[in-house]
Amino acid sequence: CIDGILGGEDYNQNNINQWTASIVEQSLTHLVKLGKPYKYVVTCALVQRSAYGFHTASSCFWDTTSDGTCTVRWENRTMNCIVNVFAIAIVL
Repeated sequence: CIDGILGGEDYNQNNINQWTASIVEQSLTHLVKLGKPYKYVVTCALVQRSAYGFHTASSCFWDTTSDGTCTVRWENRTMNCIVNVFAIAIVL
């Protein structure tokens, strides 16, 4: 999803809201199509690339046998993107 939206683009603060919303929505769409019994939380952080760097962290209190997380880091010469996906099992 990220490469399809940001690939070939240069950082432009006017497009940040559209880009992050599209990345989150497309990610959720693909996850739901998997048909798994999970609730998903997707976050997206997009920043202009600079000499100052970019650090992020997350933490969860959950059942490690059924819940999970995935973090994807994407970058090009003008921006960095971090997408976190949290999958929380639905117990039926």
